[in-house]
Amino acid sequence: MANTTFNGPVRSQNGFQTVTINATTGVVTTSPVSLGASGILATPVALADGNATLTAAANAGGMVNLVPNGTQDNVYTLPAPVAGTSFSFVYAGGAADATGFTINTGANANFFIGGLTFHDTDTSAVSLVYSDGNSNSKVFVDVPGAANITVVAKDGTNWQIFGTVVGATAPAFADQ
Repeated sequence: MANTTFNGPVRSQNGFQTVTINATTGVVTTSPVSLGASGILATPVALADGNATLTAAANAGGMVNLVPNGTQDNVYTLPAPVAGTSFSFVYAGGAADATGFTINTGANANFFIGGLTFHDTDTSAVSLVYSDGNSNSKVFVDVPGAANITVVAKDGTNWQIFGTVVGATAPAFADQ
C-alpha cells in the first residue's frame, strides 16, 4: 500500500474512515475515525493487570493508557526515550485500588524530572512530590483513588513527569 504525504491541512466534508480487509475472505470493514477540535482522537488503551513493557506505537502519541484496578502491583516500563514521545496514564478503577502501579524508565540514566501533585484523602492536604532530578527512574503510585500522570521524553535521555495523584498514600520516586 502506498503512503500519501500532504503539505498543508487535510479537509474532508464527510469524515475519515479506517479500512481493514480480511486476508481470507476479502471482506472490507470500515470504521469512522473520531475527530476532535485538535485532531484525531485515539481510543484509550486498557493496560494489562500485569507487568508490561510499553511501546511508542501502541501506547504513546496521545493514547490514554488506562491503568486497571489491579490484583497485584503492576510495573509499566517505558521504551528508550525519543524526544517528544509522551505517555499518559489514568487510573481507571471504579474505587480506590488495593494495589499500586509503577512507571519505570528502565535505567537510572533515564530519570524523571519534575513531580506530581498529591491530594491526600485522609487529611485533605495537598502536597507536591518531586523526583530528585538526577537518578529517580521509577515512580510508585500506591492504592490510588485517582491518578492522571503524563511523561514526556525531553530528549534521548530524560523524561519530564507531571500530573495528579489522589489517595491515602503519596506517590514515591526511587532509583532502580
